[in-house]
Amino acid sequence: MKRFQEKLFYAIAWIICRALFTVYNRMTVKGLRQALKQEGPVIIASNHCSNLDPVVVGCAFPRRLRYLAKSSLFKVPVLGLIIRWLGAIPARREETAGAAAALKTLIRLIDSGESVLVFPEGQRSPTGELQPLEEGVGMLAAKTRRPVIPVFIRGSYEALPRHRLLYKPAKITVFFGKAINTEALAGEFSSKEIRKIVTERLEEELNSLSEKAKL
Repeated sequence: MKRFQEKLFYAIAWIICRALFTVYNRMTVKGLRQALKQEGPVIIASNHCSNLDPVVVGCAFPRRLRYLAKSSLFKVPVLGLIIRWLGAIPARREETAGAAAALKTLIRLIDSGESVLVFPEGQRSPTGELQPLEEGVGMLAAKTRRPVIPVFIRGSYEALPRHRLLYKPAKITVFFGKAINTEALAGEFSSKEIRKIVTERLEEELNSLSEKAKL
C-alpha cells in the first residue's frame, strides 16, 4: 500500500510541476530519447545553479529519480512536500557535505534499482556558469558501473538564482547529453582510473551542452 501511495504521489507531483514549468517557464527538453535508451538504474549528473534544479530535472526525466537534499528544504511550505514526493531524501548538511556518507547512500539506492540525480559541482553556481567538477560522480560510477547521463539546465538561474526568493518566468531548457558507459570502462581500467575518466568526460560533455545552450 505504501509503495502504491508513493507512486501515486509522485505521479501527481510530476504532472503538477511539469505543467507549471511548461506554462510558466516554457520548459523544453532536448536529447531525452537518447537518454531513455539506457536500461536499469542510471546516474543523472546535472549542472546546478538554482533550488529549482532537482525539480526541473525530475520533471524532464520521466523515470523517478532519487537525490539527497538539505533537510532544511523539507521545512519550506509546499516545496518540502513536492521534493519529497519527487524522490528527495532528507539529509543533514554534514551528510550532504560528507562525501563518504553521501556516496554510501547513493550506492544503496542504485543497488536497490533506483536511478539517482547528482550535482557534480558540489553546490549551486553563484554565477550560473558551470563550475569545476568534484570527483564524487566518478567514484559513484566506478563503484556501481552504471551509465552516467550528463544534463545541462539553461534558465533556472534566471528563474531563481541563489539568495533570491522571487521566482521569475524565465525560459528553461533541459539538455540531455550522451551517456558515459562505465561498464565498458570497467574491464579495461582500474577504479581510480575510471573515476578520473568519467569526471573528465562528464566535464567535457557538460561544457559542450553549455555551449549548445547558448546558441
